[in-house]
Amino acid sequence: MEPEVFVDVVRSALGLVAILVTASILPSLVVGLVVSIFQAATSINEQTLAFLPRLVITVVALMYGAHWGIEKLTSFFREMVRLIPQVIG
Repeated sequence: MEPEVFVDVVRSALGLVAILVTASILPSLVVGLVVSIFQAATSINEQTLAFLPRLVITVVALMYGAHWGIEKLTSFFREMVRLIPQVIG
């Protein structure tokens, strides 16, 4: 049982988490930037105008990206199961 195996597992798990979070948060950040620019240009300071589009885009991104995310998680899980003999022995 070598420590390098655990370091590789943690590195790949953190990378996968970063990719999955980025896929759901990045569209929200872009929409938030566009709404903020619109609010600054028109001097509208309504909080729901900033919150609601970001919420809708995040839900839509999760709806369309859920299949891809589950596929990534499943392949990661299969890889972890494949590594069990290497970790134990």
